[in-house]
Parts: sequence; structure tokens; C-alpha cells
Amino acid sequence: MARPLMLLALAVALVGCAPVDEQAPTASSAPAAPSASTACTKEQLTLVNAGKLTIGTDKPAYEPWFKDDDPSNGQGFESAVAFAVAGELGFDRSEIEWATVKFDSAFAPGKKTFDFDINQVSITPERAEVVDFSNGYYAVKQAVVALKGGKYATAKTLAELQDAKIGVQVGTTSFDAVKSVIKPSADPNVYNEQVDAINALKNKQVDALVVDLPTAFYVTAAQVEGSQIVGQFSSTGGTPEEFGLVMEKGSALKPCVDKAVDALKSKGELAKIEQEWLGSAVGAPELS
Repeated sequence: MARPLMLLALAVALVGCAPVDEQAPTASSAPAAPSASTACTKEQLTLVNAGKLTIGTDKPAYEPWFKDDDPSNGQGFESAVAFAVAGELGFDRSEIEWATVKFDSAFAPGKKTFDFDINQVSITPERAEVVDFSNGYYAVKQAVVALKGGKYATAKTLAELQDAKIGVQVGTTSFDAVKSVIKPSADPNVYNEQVDAINALKNKQVDALVVDLPTAFYVTAAQVEGSQIVGQFSSTGGTPEEFGLVMEKGSALKPCVDKAVDALKSKGELAKIEQEWLGSAVGAPELS
């Protein structure tokens, strides 16, 4: 009788050794990843300061990107975009803090004091090696500004700017565009701060200034009397240049910020904000 008992014990043992992929989940199984609908709730976000969304930008904060040098008032294109993104992430105004961050520090390597930075920072492969960018929130064109009546004020082509003394801010895609697209015969005058480049034009130390198009409209309207936009041009030959929100490299916040930007695009909110604050930036002549 021992043999039947042994066979019965073996059968029981085999039943208990079912393949792993046929077993029902147990309490010790790894938890499922959060669903798309809950993964970006405010409580789940990893933030620099718990319970607060910290947004960085430079100071002074210029129009039309910000108004009255006050990013927290929600006025100006980038202030409005920042608050719209924050709203998509579930934050109200009382839960947002602004941090002052120098332009080139925003995309320098290293740990960040902000959750994301918004400061007309163009997405480039080189910068993306050391920081993360959100999906683009604004497609950028560069512009040439000159004094009315000046030698280059009536230029119709980039070739006509070859001999111009051009002023530009260091570390910007405007600087890259001067070097790689305009290719002037003389090196441009390069300034650490945008305001210094603007003052150089005002004081006739340069023939022309290259900045992004919306900034060019503000320069001509409020900063340099008697100046005009000569024209606009693309700084790239392929993929359009875009501004992106800057985050620390490897930021866990990036998927949620991307989701917020994409939602604002699909609902038409970004287009509305752009029209409200940058509407004047359409219609500048194209420099071929």
C-alpha cells in the first residue's frame, strides 16, 4: 500500500509547482504602476519644496514675456504660460513660488533650485545633454533690429547684413544664428546681458541687434527710440526652434510637465495666450 500513497503525494506536489506565469498574483507581488489618470496628481509629484511648485526665471524679467518685471502677476506670455502649466498640474497661485535664476544658469549642468524654469530658453541638443526640456511651448523666429535711417535699416536679405556690426547676447540662440546664418564678415559684439546689447544699439555702438522676434517688437516699441524691425528669419535649417521649460536632468517631473504642455496645446490655450501677449509679432518681413 505504500506505492499508491507515494503517487498521491507526488501528484499533490506537482499541483503546487505550477509555472509562475500561471499563478494568481499574491500580496507580495510588485505594485502596479500608477495609471495615466493618476500618475500626475499634485500629491505624487517630486518637488524641490514640498507642497509648492517652484518656477525659475531671470531678473529683470522683460516684456512681452513678463509685465512690470513681476513674474508672479500672471501677465506677459511666459508668466501666463507658467501659471497655465501649474494649473494643469493642480496648483493654484498660492502654491507657486518664483525663484530668480540667471539665464545661462538655468541650462548649466548641476542640481537645480526650481522645478522648472521659463525664460525663453531654446531647446538644443547640446543643452539637452545636461538638462531636461519639456515639449516646446513656443516656436521661435529671430529678428534684426536697426535704427531708422541707418545703413542696414532697409535690408531685404541676410546677405545685405554681411558687413554690419551686430550686437547680440552671449549664450543665446540669437548668437548662434548670427554666427551660423547671417555669418557677418566681422565678429559680432557679444554682451553678457541683453540690456547691454540693447544699449549698444541705442548708443550706436552697433549697426544692428539680433534678438527673438517678440523681444524685437518690445525693443522697438519701448526700449530704443527710433528703431525698427528690419526683418525676421529662422535660426535653423531643419527642425523649427522652440522654447521649452527647463528641468534638472533626469527630473521625475518631466512626463507630467510634457502632459500639461500638450494638454494646453490641444485645448487651444497656448494659442490664446500667444495671441494675447505676442500678437504683434506677426507680419514682420522675412529676410531671405
